[in-house]
Amino acid sequence: MLQSFIHYGIHFGLPLVIAILCYKTYWLKAYGIMMLGMLIDLDHLLASPIFEANRCSINFHPLHSYYAIAIYVLLLLSKKTRFIGLGLVAHIIADTVDCWLM
Repeated sequence: MLQSFIHYGIHFGLPLVIAILCYKTYWLKAYGIMMLGMLIDLDHLLASPIFEANRCSINFHPLHSYYAIAIYVLLLLSKKTRFIGLGLVAHIIADTVDCWLM
């Protein structure tokens, strides 16, 4: 239960903290865009079984691959893609911490 609390705390809390601290005047917009980073979990639908409690997502699912992660980091470089990049990187951080806690 603690692992789930930490995992989802990072998924939802880290983007919220970033939005509030760094984008005060339009934090809700920033947070909303960062939350779109959750959509990369759709690649779990390609796995069989879809959910495996002790499976690390990092480099297992296509949108969690090292190549995809490199693209997510590159998205941070442009102001136009920074919010989605922040959301995707926060998502990867949450999943990485989850892998460490297994």
